[in-house]
Amino acid sequence: MNSRFTRLTLCALPGVLCRLAPAGETPATRKPNIVFILADDLGWADVTFHHGNVPTPNLDKLAAEGVELTQHYVFPVCSPTRSALLSGRYASRFGITNPQSPRAYRWDTVTLARSLKSVGYDTALFGIWHLGSKPEWGPQKFGFDRSYGSLGGGVGPWNHRYKTGEFTNTWHRDGQLVEEEGHVTDLITREATQWLESRTDKPFLLCVPFTAVHIPIREPEEMVRRVPKEITGSSQRQFAACVIHLDDSIGKILAALEKSGKAANTLVVFSSDNGAPPTAENNAPPYPADDYDPGPTGGSNVPLRGKKGEVDEGGIRPPTIARWPGKLKPGKFTGFAHISDWMPTLCALAGYMPEKDLKWDGLNLWPHLTGAEPPKSRAISIAGSGFRSRRVREGDWKLILTGAEKAELFDLAADPNETTDRAMKMPGKVAALRTRLEQPSKADRDALAED
Repeated sequence: MNSRFTRLTLCALPGVLCRLAPAGETPATRKPNIVFILADDLGWADVTFHHGNVPTPNLDKLAAEGVELTQHYVFPVCSPTRSALLSGRYASRFGITNPQSPRAYRWDTVTLARSLKSVGYDTALFGIWHLGSKPEWGPQKFGFDRSYGSLGGGVGPWNHRYKTGEFTNTWHRDGQLVEEEGHVTDLITREATQWLESRTDKPFLLCVPFTAVHIPIREPEEMVRRVPKEITGSSQRQFAACVIHLDDSIGKILAALEKSGKAANTLVVFSSDNGAPPTAENNAPPYPADDYDPGPTGGSNVPLRGKKGEVDEGGIRPPTIARWPGKLKPGKFTGFAHISDWMPTLCALAGYMPEKDLKWDGLNLWPHLTGAEPPKSRAISIAGSGFRSRRVREGDWKLILTGAEKAELFDLAADPNETTDRAMKMPGKVAALRTRLEQPSKADRDALAED
């Protein structure tokens, strides 16, 4: 059989995505660098390009230069989103629907880092891991050459402590717990920029999952002074300062990318792990006290309904941007996208071909982002906390199931902010979407980590 025909046939198989290199193209010229930046708890309306009240000039510039994915879905809380990003699979396959301190992945899980490392990439993750909060479960056990930051979730910005308990001490460098001084956003930014500036000709994957803008928040005074005077209340000003600090840091990472000479061949993606929790208390008891201003310190998802922890749009649709100069035409992508799509997409761009079916739930977005193909008709399923709620979206219709009985149905084309429940009037549509939701649910928990 013709070898080219065989490779084309493999590329067409479900769960097997690859990109054939044109004749004469070398790995050095065809493999893009990848920088994936993930905020924590940043809401739809926490950026200026969505009419937020805090200046975000660097993110605004990134949005103007790139493609904004206006219907990009994540999970309602942190660990599920992170597990889907790095596996290409729904978090429910790993039994993950809540923040996760125990090890999330099986030891043999083929992650994004492992995949790209196998085709010549340098790999690094600086920031939050939250897929196993002991050093022996950290990023370097799953394909990252370098790792730094919080093995757990969001931490105190100055003491770098996670919630009180077994995993409080979480700050690490390359798998070793360390003690360092400095603000968490600055430390993560420093690590990322220095690593970028040290790059050679090898392609690289850099993941930068910031702790900002997760509580608890205590910002440097110079950041607080830059908050618009219209924002009042000490805790709200702390939150605004944290957004400004995050935006500054993203600007520094993009500047380091330019300085390295790699920007022209680098795909930069920005998103958040979930929507904002508007009423989050800044001095929440689980975190060790460190002089935090009390009061609400959460962002905004306006006009979307819902918040972090919920499968309403406000909990699962954050601001998302992809930029690659000369490869992606600036504008908006209005088709559906999901955090699990990035592994198939990035693997295809990097030229990685799985040796077996990895059972990806995500798909290769690249032909759709570039306009080579129209957005794909699909259903996207998301499990909420503890599997107590689920949602599925297909076309303009979205079904939310809570417990065994409650069903809500929304027409997002006519009602994007989910104000009118149509379930009682359209039982046939509810039944059809229930069936669509049952199909992907059959594979839940099929990749649980070993004891």
